[in-house]
Amino acid sequence: MSKKTTRKVIVTCAVTGSIHTPSMSPHLPVTPDQIATDAVAAVEAGAAIVHLHARDPKTGQPTQDPGLFAQFLPRIKQATKAVVNITTGGSAAMTVEERLRPATHFQPEVASLNMGSMNFGLYPMLDRFKTFEHDWEQPYLEGSRDRVFKNTFADIEYILKTCSGNGTRFEFECYDISHLYTLAHFLDRKLVTPPLFVQSVFGILGGIGPHPEDVMHMKRTADRLFGDRYVWSVLGAGRNQMPIAAQALALGGNARVGLEDNLWAGPGRLANSNAEQVTILRKLIEGLALEVATPEEARAMLDLKGGDAVNF
Repeated sequence: MSKKTTRKVIVTCAVTGSIHTPSMSPHLPVTPDQIATDAVAAVEAGAAIVHLHARDPKTGQPTQDPGLFAQFLPRIKQATKAVVNITTGGSAAMTVEERLRPATHFQPEVASLNMGSMNFGLYPMLDRFKTFEHDWEQPYLEGSRDRVFKNTFADIEYILKTCSGNGTRFEFECYDISHLYTLAHFLDRKLVTPPLFVQSVFGILGGIGPHPEDVMHMKRTADRLFGDRYVWSVLGAGRNQMPIAAQALALGGNARVGLEDNLWAGPGRLANSNAEQVTILRKLIEGLALEVATPEEARAMLDLKGGDAVNF
């Protein structure tokens, strides 16, 4: 009898993001050194892909300054074999041109791409966090009450055409069912090519909810639209992180963790690093008799150009 091959699971770690503010956790990476150190540790714990944003090292405010990315990208490449995924989301307060600068310059293997305009409500966090170290934090969160995260068809096409010429592929971030249909539209127009890396996002106020039926609806719709032409991954915001990861793993999917999406490692307990969350996810994966994919295995699954073909 031939040995059955164990399914490999791609673990993505989103290291810092633009949702949480520094006052919410002392463990949120802010400086280039902290971002590099946390990313490397996450890879050592089992992440095949690191999804990266930058922050102003003094204030922690989200920034797309390529000069700051340049301070941590080479360190991560030198220390690991990880797939580097650079955000084109930046933050909802930025223009699309500003958001695209790092991916255009550094030509990564993967860039994130948000697949629709949406309300992106961060203001409920003001009910949980009352004191802030930096002047920008409270207005930034409150401002999301009247802020649209703009990702029009023109924006998406602009990002696709700008990055595709560099051989960069995409993590298509789909916060709702409509985003899957938008992705299908660009697939029909041959502006994207399979295998599509679809990252379904659950639990952001303004997007699809975190109920198990929401996860099933996203999976069924993606299956119907894309068949065997996509690789499915999920992320759950906040306390939804691990329950949604567990459901997706059981359904044949992959998962993303990281302090961009969730600051916690358990009820009332802040995660002390991104690596801690990767370790929790790895235990879930191995508990289901699955295996964590290596970076090279993730590259093969996603048909990436290779870590030697980037500009950093």
